[in-house]
Amino acid sequence: MKRNNGNNSVYLSAPVNALVQGFYEQNTTVAEIKEHGDFGLGTFNNLDGEMVLLDGIVYQVKSDGRAAPVGDKEETPFACVTFFSADTTEEIDGERLKDSLEELLYNLIPSSNMLYAIRIEGKFEYIKTRSVPRQDNYRPLVEVAREQPTFEYRDIRGTLGGFFTPQFMASLNVPGYHLHFLSEYRTRGGHLLECRYKQVRIGLQHIPKLEVGLPLTIDYLTADLDTDITKDLEEAE
Repeated sequence: MKRNNGNNSVYLSAPVNALVQGFYEQNTTVAEIKEHGDFGLGTFNNLDGEMVLLDGIVYQVKSDGRAAPVGDKEETPFACVTFFSADTTEEIDGERLKDSLEELLYNLIPSSNMLYAIRIEGKFEYIKTRSVPRQDNYRPLVEVAREQPTFEYRDIRGTLGGFFTPQFMASLNVPGYHLHFLSEYRTRGGHLLECRYKQVRIGLQHIPKLEVGLPLTIDYLTADLDTDITKDLEEAE
C-alpha cells in the first residue's frame, strides 16, 4: 500500500559518502528496501551493477548493460527509494525544444532546496549509460568509475527514474539529478550519463522528508566519514 504523499519520505539505506569511500558490502536486503518504496535506484553488494526499482520490482543492470529482476535476498550497500506518486506531470515534445534534460528539469522544479522523485517515460533520441563491474571492497568509487563500461542507445523507448537532491545533502545522497534508465521491455539500462529526449512524460513528486539508515556492520561503524567527498563524487557521477 502506498503512503499518503504528505507523509512520504525518501529512504536511504546508508549515507552515500560510505559508498564513495569504497564500502561496498552492507547487510541490507532487497526485501528491506522494498518495505520503504516501490521506486528508486542504488547498487548491489560489491558494486555489482546498477539497481533500478520500478513498480515494486528491483532490476540489476550488470556490467554488460543487460537488466534482469533480482530476488529479495540480494544485498545492497546503498539504495535510495520512495513510494512514487506524481504530484505533477508534463508532456514534453523534445523535437520542439533545445533545452538539455537537466535544464528542462530545473525549469520544472519549484525549489532546489527540496527533494524530488522523478520518473520520465517515453521515446529518447539518444541515451548513454554506464554500469560498473563487480569490485573488491574498499576500492574508492572514483577509481572504479574511471574504468566503467558505457552503453549507447538510439531511438529507444524506456523509463528514467531517480531523484533530485539539494547540494547541502551531499554527504547523504548524490546531489543534483541522479537517474537510472531501463528500456521499454526492461532488458537494458544503467546509470544515466547523457540523454536527448524526443517525446516524454515527466512525473515529479515533491517529498518532504528524508530517512537515513545507518548500517551496523563493522566497516561502517569504524569508517572515517568526515572526509569531503564532493570532488570524488562529482567525478564518479
